[in-house]
Amino acid sequence: MTLPDTASNPAGADRTFQVDLRGLVDLLSHHLYSSPRVYLRELMQNAVDALTARHALELPAPADAFGIRLYADGSVVRVEDDGVGLTEADVHTFLATIGRSSKRAEKIAEQRGDFIGQFGIGLLSCFLVADEIHVLSRSARTPDAPAVEWRGRGDGSYTVRTLPATARPRPGTTVTLTPRADAGEWTRPAQVHALARHFGSLLRHPVTFGDSTGGPGASVNPEPAPWARTYPTPGARSRALAAYGEEVFGFTPLDTIELDLPAVGLKGIACVLPETVPAGRRHGHRVHVKGMLLSEQAEEILPEWAFFVRCVVDAESLRPTASRESLYEDDTLAAVRDALAERLRAWIARAAASDPDLLARFLQAHHLAVKSLAVHDDEILRMLLPWLPFETTDGHTTLDEFARTHRTVLVTSSVEEFRQVAAIASAAGLGVVNGGYTYDRELVHRLPEIRPDATVADLDPETLTAHLDPVDRETELAAAAYLARARDALSVFDCDVALRTFQPASAPALLVDSREARHERTRSQLAREQEGGLWGDILGALRQEAPRAQLILNQLNPLVRTAVTIDEPELARTSAEALYGQAVMLSRRPLRPAESSLINRSFLDLLAHALRKDS
Repeated sequence: MTLPDTASNPAGADRTFQVDLRGLVDLLSHHLYSSPRVYLRELMQNAVDALTARHALELPAPADAFGIRLYADGSVVRVEDDGVGLTEADVHTFLATIGRSSKRAEKIAEQRGDFIGQFGIGLLSCFLVADEIHVLSRSARTPDAPAVEWRGRGDGSYTVRTLPATARPRPGTTVTLTPRADAGEWTRPAQVHALARHFGSLLRHPVTFGDSTGGPGASVNPEPAPWARTYPTPGARSRALAAYGEEVFGFTPLDTIELDLPAVGLKGIACVLPETVPAGRRHGHRVHVKGMLLSEQAEEILPEWAFFVRCVVDAESLRPTASRESLYEDDTLAAVRDALAERLRAWIARAAASDPDLLARFLQAHHLAVKSLAVHDDEILRMLLPWLPFETTDGHTTLDEFARTHRTVLVTSSVEEFRQVAAIASAAGLGVVNGGYTYDRELVHRLPEIRPDATVADLDPETLTAHLDPVDRETELAAAAYLARARDALSVFDCDVALRTFQPASAPALLVDSREARHERTRSQLAREQEGGLWGDILGALRQEAPRAQLILNQLNPLVRTAVTIDEPELARTSAEALYGQAVMLSRRPLRPAESSLINRSFLDLLAHALRKDS
């Protein structure tokens, strides 16, 4: 261990960071980027920026300049451009200083927004596939400028030398990599060609790919983006955009939505997914910046509710992060997200107004996304709420149809509650909507905003039990002993027992278990645990006022008619517990441990009673 020299570095004096170049290169080249394949994107991006700089400086160039040429034959990968090039001073300033970007040159600093790269570290990605980077460049700023050669190595060292102009007859830059043995997956000719098309298919400068012999090569981007082309008819344009969406995403879009935001230079399409997307699942979107593919998983370009589309866009003014694999979250991105959301709303509005078949297919697949939007968007609510499907006692239907049949629309607070009462409510003529799904209860309560003649109310136990017919006095008296034993057996669950008649007769019992009753059970448990003292007295007082759950036995059911005639006390208790357990299971709510134990015990007791009777 070496102690600091306090004589040469007195306390409080400024010191300079000691940088391990080998470690820094390893950190940036192996941990900043998600995959080695990005090396080619970085080289192409540097070439595009060099061409942009040459154009910005209005430097003379031959007619066939301003292109990018790629070569690969398995032993080398080479990227050549006709851009602004570098002088020897530029090489020392920009290639030998990590984080220093050539786009900071004085004359073009003010046009920084025209460049894809902003950080000056992209060249380091080449160390993902090679141990040495060879750059040969000639500046376009001076007609007789010499060529400059720079060789950078992964250990942080480099060499620079000046060569005759004949070493590179035309201005521009050539970057050559000799791949490592373990990088063959990313540097084979077929893979280089595929990566060039993947990243650069929308670039505005011509990009060609060939082998290392220097032939003319095949075009990587032979046509402009599909939204930038002209078509003979609107139908032809629509079909071409849909075909492009299918090529990019692998599915046939239900429809395509053109996206055009001139303020940020954004163009592209949103492809409506033809099938339902699981709630909360967000698809990534393909984002190009100035033609270069930035990300295939850019979730941040659209709001969360827009999970029914996948987008491919090309933008001028969005900022990439340092790795250029995602977007920088700033005010511009937030404004773009809001504007694209407005385009999606406008598409929904057009479909509702002019294409009911398309709207029906869209809602069938994506009603959840529309419901999430309608909760916060009054225009979409007014437009689409009557058309949205809901689970009701009349089956899956729209609120508009349901409200025509039922002037008063009742809505449950949970799926469990709806399943518990649906059959009985339907038989009683009540119109009940399942409000337990995401957004549904809130949306149903807003129905009167669309249909003033409709009334919406929460379903409560009193409403349901009021529609169940009482039994006659003689039947009630005959069953009194059994009902008393049943109440005693179920008191541990804070559950009362009543006898009624209702349809369907196949249902032996109905458990009416309101939220208040469930809260009461929790308070009762706390009261038992805190028995005595001020807190226990308070909970006890609350317990006396809260309603209890009710097990309503159906006198029309043969099993119930037999059970209420049981005289044997233990068998009566067991049968009541079995009826309660069956009613709980029919409600489809999670069983508490005590209820699971009761169901098992009552089944075994009934089985033991049957065996004793047979013997």
